[in-house]
Amino acid sequence: MNILDNFMNRAALAGLGVTVAAAPLGCFVVWRRMAYFGDATAHASILGVALALSFNISVFAGALAVALAMATTVSVLSGRGYTMDTLLGVMAHSALAFGLVAVSFLQGVRLDLMAYLFGDILAVGRTDLAVIWGGAILVVALVGWRWSALLTATLNPDLAYADGIDPRREQMVLTLALAVVVAVAIKVVGVLLIAAMLIVPPAAARPFARTPEAMALISTLIGAVSVLGGLQGALILDTPTGPTIVCVAAILFLLVSIGNSLRIMAGQGGGK
Repeated sequence: MNILDNFMNRAALAGLGVTVAAAPLGCFVVWRRMAYFGDATAHASILGVALALSFNISVFAGALAVALAMATTVSVLSGRGYTMDTLLGVMAHSALAFGLVAVSFLQGVRLDLMAYLFGDILAVGRTDLAVIWGGAILVVALVGWRWSALLTATLNPDLAYADGIDPRREQMVLTLALAVVVAVAIKVVGVLLIAAMLIVPPAAARPFARTPEAMALISTLIGAVSVLGGLQGALILDTPTGPTIVCVAAILFLLVSIGNSLRIMAGQGGGK
C-alpha cells in the first residue's frame, strides 16, 4: 500500500511541511517582534479564499495573492502617519470582515468556513501535499538564500546599510515568505492558528539556542513534535486536530519556560 493512501500519513506529512516552512520564518517574526504582522496576514487570507471561490480559481492562489497584497501594503504604509500596530489592526480586521461578508454572498458553493478558520488537516489530499511541500521548499530556499542579509538587517539596520544591504528589501523578502506560509498553512491549521505555529515553536526554542541557526533547527524540531503529538492526541481524545496541534506546542512552550525559570533560579541560588 502506498504511504499516501492513509489519511493520517498525509496529515502528518502536511503538518511537517508547514513546520519546515514556518519554523525558520517564525524565528525572524520573533526576532523582529512581528507577531501581529503574521496574525494580520493570516486573517486577511479569508478574503482570498472568498475571492478564489467566486472566480473559481485555486484557494491557494487566492489566499497567497491577498496575503501578499496585505503584507506589502502594510510594509509600504508603515511610518507614513500611522504606527504599524494601528495599520495591522485596521487592515487585518477589515479584510477578515470583508472576507466573511463575501463568503455569505457565494451562491451554490458549499463552504466549510470552520475548516478555513481552524484547519482541516485530516482532509488533506495529494494535491494539497504537493502545494504545501512546494511552498515549504520555496520558503526554505528563499530564507536560506537571504539568511545572512536577513540576519544583518534584523540585528542592525545601520550595519546592513554599511554592508550594502537594503533593510526594506529584506523586509519584502520576509513579506513574500510570510504570504506563502499563510497560503500553504490555511488548509492545515486554519487562519486563526497560523500565527501560533509561526510564533510558539521559535519562542519555545529560544532558551536552548546559542546561535540563530540553532534556533531555527530547534524550532523545526519542536514544531514537528507538536504536529505529530497533536495528531496523536486528537485521534485519542477525539478533539479538533488543528487546535490540538497548537495546544501541544503551547504545552511544550510552557514546559520550556518553567524549566528555564528553574534553571535561572538555581543558577542565582548557586552564585550566592
